[in-house]
Amino acid sequence: MPDAKVALPKPIPYTGLLDKYDSFEVTPYIGSEFSDLQLTDLLEADNADELIRDLAVLVSQRGVIFFRNQNIDDAKQRVLGSKLGELTGKPQESTLHVHPTEAPSSETGEEILVLQPNKGINNNKELLSQISSRSSRGWHTDITFEKVPSDYAVLKILSPPTGGGGDTLWASGYHAYEKLTPAYRAFLETLTAHHSGEYFKTVAAASGHGIVERPRGHPLNQGDYLQADHPLIRTNPVTGWKSVYVNPIFTKSINGLSWDESKSILEFLNQNLVENHDTHVRFRWNPNDVAIWDNRSTYHTATNDYTATNREGHRVLSIGEIPYYDPNSVGIFEALEELQKLEIK
Repeated sequence: MPDAKVALPKPIPYTGLLDKYDSFEVTPYIGSEFSDLQLTDLLEADNADELIRDLAVLVSQRGVIFFRNQNIDDAKQRVLGSKLGELTGKPQESTLHVHPTEAPSSETGEEILVLQPNKGINNNKELLSQISSRSSRGWHTDITFEKVPSDYAVLKILSPPTGGGGDTLWASGYHAYEKLTPAYRAFLETLTAHHSGEYFKTVAAASGHGIVERPRGHPLNQGDYLQADHPLIRTNPVTGWKSVYVNPIFTKSINGLSWDESKSILEFLNQNLVENHDTHVRFRWNPNDVAIWDNRSTYHTATNDYTATNREGHRVLSIGEIPYYDPNSVGIFEALEELQKLEIK
């Protein structure tokens, strides 16, 4: 919980600037897709800041938004990744993340993580053993092992695998919270969990270099201690909504509980995430498609159902704020109910 003396941000309303573009909700609970919008047009518009702020708010509300056949390049992807958080109030110290395994002389620049089969973080036996043969073990939200983790992610798939496959799934942390009873929510809201990405040290060593120890997008994200504690229930500052904030890959234990108690709760929360497919959305990539998601309130997982080696994606992660739980925040159902009442009036 944040210091009581610190003023917490107020939710940012969506003003409707993007309503002029064709879009649809992919599922009722999570995911929207734009069919006629180039992200570069938003960046180059006279009112670019207002448009991108509305885009960030919409991403935070819908969890993830998809854009087909985009012409955005690496440089503009970095600009977009930066602006999403900057225009919605993230701390000045927060910039773009540098992955702890990133090569010192990356051709794309250290703030672009290149995702390719059998290369980098996708070519490590210890990482693959963490995921296991079950696809459901791959669910995560990015870099929660950092003291100041990500707010927004921008991923462009340049080339999907030949022959199909390689879909990505997202799940709503807002709705994972709504699946819980009020009594259980109240208990979880008192707890914090321990997150670890220590196995990335093995990934970095296998790549021929060590962990990136200099600041990775924030002064608190430095050194080789890839561990952090975060609240189990997190408040998204953009929406003011509560989200479950644990995941199968990075969350290792719940602080203050015995090993058995911690294991039991994490297994239940992970099961709650994996099995409630009404809170999931699945996206099939075409060349140059882009997905933007809110890492504070969604989980995602790749689908490793392909053998082709031509799949390539470029990902930018924006660093946000230190995660916190605001006891005055609300669940998404309560928030939308109140919004509907205001619209009726």
